[in-house]
Amino acid sequence: MLMGQYDYAVDGKGRLNFPAKFREEMGQTFVVTQWMDHCLAAFPLDKFEKIADRIEEKGVVKGRAVRRILYSSAVEVEPDKQGRIQLPAKLRAYANLDHDVTIIGNRDFAELWNTEAWNAGQQTSDEDFTAEMEDLDF
Repeated sequence: MLMGQYDYAVDGKGRLNFPAKFREEMGQTFVVTQWMDHCLAAFPLDKFEKIADRIEEKGVVKGRAVRRILYSSAVEVEPDKQGRIQLPAKLRAYANLDHDVTIIGNRDFAELWNTEAWNAGQQTSDEDFTAEMEDLDF
């Protein structure tokens, strides 16, 4: 299970360290793509395939917008010997990953966030968190 938070920086060549604790679960190669809330998502290949199957079940018309975004922005990455992945400029621009990056585990995939945006989003009040937990029937 992917969990935890890790802070890194994108280097001048667009490379980003990827947490060692995540790399084993992600596999030798994995997919990075645009995600909700202007972050990126990193999926193990088998998980990305399951998402593709689920979108396919909805039909071509109903899932067209999601398909266009996920597939057109998706890249397969392979960490180098230092554990860095190469992020294309288009993906870095979408998520505003110009320097400081926070990578979080989200159970079976990871999210890559601009650290400032991540921190701002974490200012959610206890009441908001409690309300969301109640919506999930906790």
